[in-house]
Amino acid sequence: MASVPSLASNVQQRLADALTAALPEAGAADPLLRRSDRADFQANGILALAKKLGGNPRELAAKVVDAIGPNDVLGDIEVSGPGFLNITITDKAITETLAARAADDRLGVPFAAGSGTTVIDYAQPNVAKEMHVGHLRSAVIGDAMVQILEFTGEKVVRRHHIGDWGTQFGMLIQYLIEHPHELDHKDGVSGEEAMSNLNRLYKASRTLFDSDEEFKDRARRRVVDLQSGDEETLALWQKFVDESKIYFYSVFEKLDMEIRDPDIVGESGYNDMLDETCRILEESGVAVRSEGALCVFFDDVKGPDGNPVPLIVKKSNGGYGYAATDLSAIRDRVQNLGANTLVYVVDARQSLHFKMVFETARRAGWLNDKVKAVQLAFGTVLGKDGKPFKTREGETVRLVDLLDEAIDRATAVVREKAEKVGLSEQEIVENGRYVGVGAVKYADLSTSAVRDYKFDLDQMVSLNGDTSVYLQYAYARIQSIKRKAGDRSPVAHPELELAPAERALGLHLDQFGEVLAEVASSYEPHKLAAYLYQLASHLTTFYDQCHVLSADNPAEVVENRLFLVDLTGRTLHQGMALLGIRTPERL
Repeated sequence: MASVPSLASNVQQRLADALTAALPEAGAADPLLRRSDRADFQANGILALAKKLGGNPRELAAKVVDAIGPNDVLGDIEVSGPGFLNITITDKAITETLAARAADDRLGVPFAAGSGTTVIDYAQPNVAKEMHVGHLRSAVIGDAMVQILEFTGEKVVRRHHIGDWGTQFGMLIQYLIEHPHELDHKDGVSGEEAMSNLNRLYKASRTLFDSDEEFKDRARRRVVDLQSGDEETLALWQKFVDESKIYFYSVFEKLDMEIRDPDIVGESGYNDMLDETCRILEESGVAVRSEGALCVFFDDVKGPDGNPVPLIVKKSNGGYGYAATDLSAIRDRVQNLGANTLVYVVDARQSLHFKMVFETARRAGWLNDKVKAVQLAFGTVLGKDGKPFKTREGETVRLVDLLDEAIDRATAVVREKAEKVGLSEQEIVENGRYVGVGAVKYADLSTSAVRDYKFDLDQMVSLNGDTSVYLQYAYARIQSIKRKAGDRSPVAHPELELAPAERALGLHLDQFGEVLAEVASSYEPHKLAAYLYQLASHLTTFYDQCHVLSADNPAEVVENRLFLVDLTGRTLHQGMALLGIRTPERL
C-alpha cells in the first residue's frame, strides 16, 4: 500500500496552494508550518512574505484564509498576532487519516526503496576478551539504527569490526602450540564455558610471557609467522576466533540481537589491502614519510605542545596502525560494497581518530559529495555515583553479569503482578527476560547517544516514568482491553466528534512516520524513544478521560475508542521492535 500523507504534510500543501492563489506575485512560498500549543498547527510564513512584498501581514493573512475556503481538513483558521495563522484540524480529517494508517501493515510509513546503501559498523568485541559494559552502547544503538534504516527502505550492510589481529595472538598461539589440548572440547559448549577457556588460556600465557624470556622470544616470532600467513599459525589463530564467536553469540542472544557470521569482518579481513592502501596514499601525496613512519598531517590537529599530531598509517618499524585498517575498510565498503553512507557507532573518545581517518579518505577521493562517513559517537555508561561504571573491586563490569542482574530484577517485578494477570511460570521467566533486556536497551536508547548516562537498574525496571517497562505495560494493557471487548471490534467513525484526549492521542499517532524519517536521517534513536514515551503518556490521559468499554457509551463511540487503542498498540509494538525491544501480550 502507498504511504499515507501526514496531517502536517496535508496542511502544508493546502496552505502553499492558498498562498500561491492569494499572493501570485510571491511565487512559491513556504508557509513555515509548525506544531503549536495554541492550536494544532501555526503557520508563520506570511510575516516574511509581507516584508518581501511590502504589505500588511494581517491583511495578507486574511487573503490567504479567504483563498483556502471551506474544506473538510482545516477546521478553524484564526489570524493571530502580527499575522500568524493558528490552524485547527477537523475531527473528521484526524480519524480518516488514522483509518488510512490502520489499513496499512506499515502504519502508513513510506518505504523509500533504492534510496542508497548504508554500511553500519557496530558491536565490535575483541577476540579472546570478555565483553564488558563498554560494548553495550555500540551494540544497542547500532542494532536500533539497522532496524530503523531497513524499515524506512535503506539497504543496510551490517559490519562487526571485531578485534581479531595484533601482537597478543603471538603469545596465545605459541602457548596453545606448547599446550595443544587447552581448547579441546565437545560440541555444544556454552558461551560462558568458551569464555572461561579463553580467560584461563590468556592468563596462563600472559604469566609465562612475563616470566620466561625464551617463551617471550618464541611468542614474538610467532607474531611474524601469523602476519606472514603461516598455515599452522593461521589455523590456531582461527581456533581462537571460533571459540570467541561461541561466546559472542551467546551474549548477543541474551541481548535479543541477531549477529550473523557473514557480517563479522574483523581487522584481519583487510590485511591483504593494507600495503596497497599505504602505497595509494603515499603516491598521491596524501601521506608523507616522517621519521620513518607514513603519516597524514592536519592543520587543525595539534598536540599540547602546539606541534601537529599526525595520523600514523604505517609505523617506522613497518607495522600497520589502526588507521591503515580503518582506511582499507573504507575502500572496501565504498568500492566493493557500493556504500554511499558509512556509519560508525563508536565511543566518542575515538572522535579525533575518526575525524582524521575520514579527512584522509576524503583527500584520497574515497569519500566525496556522493559518499559520506558519519561517526555516531556515544558517551560513557556511568554508575549511580556519576563515575565510569565499575564493580566494587574497581573492575570493568562484565556485560553478561549486567544483563543477568537486569533480568533477575525484572523477573521479580513481573512476578509481583503475575497472579493478578494469571501468568504461568514459563511466561514469568520469558517476560522477565524481555522486560529486563528491554529496560537496559531503552535506558541506553532514550538518552541522546553522545551523552553519558547513569546505569540505575532500580529506575530502569520501574513501572513509572520514562522506562521501557512503562511502555510494555501500556501495550499489555491495550491487549487486555481488546480481550475484554469480546465481539466489539475496532472501527473508525469519522462522523464522531473527538474529545480533547482523543484528539491529542490521534494527532500524536499521526506523527509516527515523520519521527521515523527524522530519526533515520539524523541517526538519533532517542527521538523515537521519546515519541513512544509521549504516546504512552497520551494513552494514560486518554484512559483517564475517555472510558473505552463503558456500557453508557453508544456502540460507535466504543468502536472508535477501540480503534484508537488498537492503533496505539500497533504503533507501540512497531516502534519498540525498531528499538530492539519486545512487547509481551500479557504483563
